Amino acid sequence: MAKDKEKSGRISVFKGREARLNRAIFHILAFKGPLTIYDIHKEVKAQRGLRQTRYANVNKRVRALEDSGYIKKIGIKKTKAGFQASTYDLTTKAYLAILLNSINLDKLVTQVDEATASTILAAVTYTR
Repeated sequence: MAKDKEKSGRISVFKGREARLNRAIFHILAFKGPLTIYDIHKEVKAQRGLRQTRYANVNKRVRALEDSGYIKKIGIKKTKAGFQASTYDLTTKAYLAILLNSINLDKLVTQVDEATASTILAAVTYTR
């Protein structure tokens, strides 16, 4: 039986061709704090496997993640060239996506007790 794409265990932001760059952007913002797109691009280029990433691609990804609600503008920073650049940070939704992506659901189900399982079940069914 083929897996239905909607019922796959992975979160959509970590699927497809953009997944690697999304994961890198999330990682950078989580550990470095709020940054401009230029600073994010510099950090992305420092990572192995993403050295050839262009600024335009990072710019497009950051704006798409902002539209999706994973990243938010939190302020404006004056650059060395005298321009103003927006600074971006992760939203709570992004931290939740990172956490859910790193959880092994099979291990979680085998280790929780009955009360915790009931709480998780109530929370999940409430959001539907």
